Amino acid sequence: MKKLVLLLVAVAMILPLTLSSCGGGGEKLYLFNWIYYIPDDVLEDFTKETGIEVVVDSYASNEEMYNKVVAGGAGYDIVVPSGDYVSIMIAGSLLEPIDKSRLKNFGNIDPAAIARIGFDVGNTHSVPYMMGAAGVSINTTKVSGYEHSWSIFDRPDLQGRMTMLDDMREVLGAALKSLGYSVNDADPAHLEEARLVVERWKPNLVKFDAEAFAKSFAAGEFWVVQGYAENVFLEYPEDRRAEVDFFFPKEGMPMYMDSLCILKGAKNVDQAYEFIDYILRPDVAARIADYLMLPSPNVPARALMQVQPNYEFTDLANGEFKEDLGQETLKLYNDAWRRIRVGN
Repeated sequence: MKKLVLLLVAVAMILPLTLSSCGGGGEKLYLFNWIYYIPDDVLEDFTKETGIEVVVDSYASNEEMYNKVVAGGAGYDIVVPSGDYVSIMIAGSLLEPIDKSRLKNFGNIDPAAIARIGFDVGNTHSVPYMMGAAGVSINTTKVSGYEHSWSIFDRPDLQGRMTMLDDMREVLGAALKSLGYSVNDADPAHLEEARLVVERWKPNLVKFDAEAFAKSFAAGEFWVVQGYAENVFLEYPEDRRAEVDFFFPKEGMPMYMDSLCILKGAKNVDQAYEFIDYILRPDVAARIADYLMLPSPNVPARALMQVQPNYEFTDLANGEFKEDLGQETLKLYNDAWRRIRVGN
């Protein structure tokens, strides 16, 4: 979902953590974060300021993160789940309550962003990190005559040049929105309609891809991709970025807020609070937002940003946060996604 320049080393050990910063001895903090989601120099500067070494392991999806934590992937102090998984992890008693009195910079977060949170009202167990949405990127040197709509995936003339995310909630959410429904719709009949929409799109797609879509789009292999602007523009040659039309479909789209959470039983709680408060510092938040080219939920950071974000918060007006569906509804979604991916 994101871009992070880290040293990614697979270490086949009891605790398979990837070291992202140098230094030995002293205090440590174990961070389990999305791939490509924070500049390495931010982590290095945190270590220089505090003496706390940040050790990072990475994941590509909420499901991967959750399954590893539940399976006993202990040793992590901080995880960065999206909203629906924040609520799932709260319900599963996997997160420590957040003591906001220990975060002097918490007040920097935009109240308007906090007001949209339904997955953890009052931020009892989570601290907002970044907020955004996947949209559609089009190579305008190859494609013309389209609306800013999910209907782009209906075009057979683009068959073999389009991809959608390998993400059940994003793809089914897109289909539900295209039909005028909520991304969290629990009506089995509506979900079946959405499945049929995706089945209609599927012959035009090369694949469902959540990892390499941006590289392939930048290379010209794909002309239309569902995905995150931060991935696409970080891969696309800077002098040719004007060729890319990134948009949020007019029908609306699933939206995310990723949050910093402290895992239940974390051994380095003091260090976790120090890190979270550091991330909430305006100068640090601005560096992260500049790197990702995303709008910052940190109000004072906005004045310090030096890079124009790929979109503004106002562009997210038609977005809808993905919420925990509950076990019964989740089974319906899983079944619909299984049928899409492997057939009946």
